[in-house]
Amino acid sequence: MIVDRRQLLAGLAGTMAGLVAPAPGRAADDRPVVLTAGRRTLEVNGRAAPVFRLTQPDGTAGLSASVGTPFRVTLRNDTGADTLIHWHGLMPPYRQDGVPGISGPPIPPGGTASYDFPLGFPGTFFMHSHQGLQEQALLSAPLIVRDPSAHGDRQEVVLMLHDFSFRTPQEILDGLRHPKGAASAGMTAMPGMGQAHPGHGMAGMAMDLNDVAYDAFLANDRTLADPQVERVEPSGRVLLRIINASASSGFMIDLGPSTATLVAVDGHPVRPVRGSAFPLATAQRLDLAVDLGRQSMMPVFATLEGARARTGLVLATAKARIARLADRAASAAPPLGLGLERALRAAAPLATRAADRIHKVALTGTMAGYVWSLDGKVYGEDRPLGVARGERVELVMTNRTMMAHPMHLHGHMFQVVAIDGRRFAGAMRDTVLVPPNTSVTVAFDADNPGHWAFHCHNLYHMEAGMMTTVRYEGT
Repeated sequence: MIVDRRQLLAGLAGTMAGLVAPAPGRAADDRPVVLTAGRRTLEVNGRAAPVFRLTQPDGTAGLSASVGTPFRVTLRNDTGADTLIHWHGLMPPYRQDGVPGISGPPIPPGGTASYDFPLGFPGTFFMHSHQGLQEQALLSAPLIVRDPSAHGDRQEVVLMLHDFSFRTPQEILDGLRHPKGAASAGMTAMPGMGQAHPGHGMAGMAMDLNDVAYDAFLANDRTLADPQVERVEPSGRVLLRIINASASSGFMIDLGPSTATLVAVDGHPVRPVRGSAFPLATAQRLDLAVDLGRQSMMPVFATLEGARARTGLVLATAKARIARLADRAASAAPPLGLGLERALRAAAPLATRAADRIHKVALTGTMAGYVWSLDGKVYGEDRPLGVARGERVELVMTNRTMMAHPMHLHGHMFQVVAIDGRRFAGAMRDTVLVPPNTSVTVAFDADNPGHWAFHCHNLYHMEAGMMTTVRYEGT
């Protein structure tokens, strides 16, 4: 049966749109919340599409909870295949981190796994499969940790972005590894792939922005042919939590003539930044404080970097008339860069301290054969990054490829402390974009012992080898 998007969102009161209202993070009697990884059929552009779901028994997608409470969850696998879910941005004990082969084995079909750890800080996070390529098929959901004392006068709206293809994820990866009619000199895109843009990469090379030609881009499971309209009060005050859960796409969040105040990135507060356009790399999140003022409606667009394709939702008062929204912007969004990153300052930075250990990591790889690596080694042949408990560690990531890489460290938050060697007290994050021919340095405190994945969050780059681990013991 094909599920109509309007029926889906109306029927699942706690789906992405439903996270506007508080949803329980655990049962009232303190029993674990049950999350089920399963399957569903979604209508995209008038066609039936088999995808995954990650829901509570009442249909709520993902979950929300309050800071200071336990993350107490039972995860059930009804997908019919092995799976394992990663709690992106949280800091669990490493055996509960959800990465097959690192934190533990995958959950077999029909099996369950239990999780119980404290939620130490609030923010906008998300959960997603770390098993194979399941994330591409929408096995992800919001994970919101609220501070009841913050943003209490603002209506919350969650906007979760996905890139979507009617091809299977394996077909996509096979096409990347074995393209037909390879492009010459890297200056044009390969058939079935996205644009290559000269002048943005390393000297004499073109920067490739979008490896995959997607069929649609989704905002809370919907396209702009039938967008979500989130009703707000006149002169509404909204906290817009935007999650880029795409597999390999970066977006420019575009408010058009309207403006908003950026108050947090990756769940961590920053000094406020006012603007109308905000870059959002794969796996990153933005919290925007929006004040509609006299406006009756405000479209929120997410435009694919280097392209005109876009998705989004609409904030509108009850009586506002909603005009049809084009799914292509008037002009292409620029490639994502680090202009905003350079301007961000953490509201609660790391304590000032010299690094005890510095790891220099080269981001390496090639489109030929579609091989991506760290220091020239694919995962499985890599050398784990050793640290010691209690150390202040810096990772200096230098991108020697023609693509940008959103680099994610599990189990820790880090601070961006330098770009191309220029030091500053940047944002606290868990995922940072490293464009071609650029060096980004991040610092973190080794205060959560274990074996932690460190990888590019472009799903196909990770699957092709751009991953290693950070390892240290508890004593």
